[in-house]
Amino acid sequence: MMSIQLGPPAMRRALAVAFGAYVLVGAFSLAGHAGQSRSVSDGVYSSGQAARGQETYNAQCAECHGKAMEGTIGTPLVGESFLSNWSARPLSNLVDKIQKTMPFNLPGSLSRQQSTDLAAYILQAGKFPSGQAELSDAALAQIMFPTAKTSSAPVATTAAGPSLSAPEGNLAELMRAIAFPNSNIIFNVQIKDPGAQPKKTTATSPFDYAQWGTTVYPGWLAVDQAAVAITETAPLLLTPGRRCQNGRPAPVDRADWKQYVAALADVGRLAHRASQARDVDAFVDISDKLNDACANCHKVYRDKGGTEGSGGTRCQ
Repeated sequence: MMSIQLGPPAMRRALAVAFGAYVLVGAFSLAGHAGQSRSVSDGVYSSGQAARGQETYNAQCAECHGKAMEGTIGTPLVGESFLSNWSARPLSNLVDKIQKTMPFNLPGSLSRQQSTDLAAYILQAGKFPSGQAELSDAALAQIMFPTAKTSSAPVATTAAGPSLSAPEGNLAELMRAIAFPNSNIIFNVQIKDPGAQPKKTTATSPFDYAQWGTTVYPGWLAVDQAAVAITETAPLLLTPGRRCQNGRPAPVDRADWKQYVAALADVGRLAHRASQARDVDAFVDISDKLNDACANCHKVYRDKGGTEGSGGTRCQ
């Protein structure tokens, strides 16, 4: 291969290009080093910041999560279940959840700084060491929770083989998603005849999918579907691995729990038959039965220790 001799101007240009490339590589190297992840065990918050977080916690969080973060109505914020839930996730995820969804009855009321201070206090309560510098918003995404050692969640089985996957939501979330709204549809029949309601119209601007959805299956169709939802999803209350809102295991293996679930499914079937018959008068009795099915279980497992919202010993 023939070599090409570079004169002084060409050589200077080549050296400049080489030097620029070196600087660029060095910049990427420094940026990569600065962006390297850290562990929550690396002293990422200060004790003063945790003290501020404790003040906010006592005022806004302790009622639901417990004075020692052990979990009462809300989930525990320390211990194995907490670390398992946040395993290998960035601390920014926890701060985002605090800021956007907490407190439960007033989400979005905490500032970003308050949420970050709360995260510092949670780390302190979890025995993660403090450091000299405060936890900053810019660093949150690079600070990781440790990877928790977890076993695969059990799968419900029947004689025919596996049938239910591991639960996605806790017991309270499942009830609010399915049982609560569909029970209210059934309860409403005793005061509003579904067949006598005027046809709903959909607002055209701005378009609302939720409002539109109520116009697609109106009247008795909505009652039909609510009854099916109650009946078909009742077995989800028996899914192995399901936990209560406070982090304790749902009592899926207890005989009385199974009886309460069976009673709920029975009322759902009764409501479905009456709905298909368009028997509005039957729903006075059905509503009583549905109320009893819910209340009997709630008295034992939800409201134990107080009314709804204060049952710290629920699921025990």
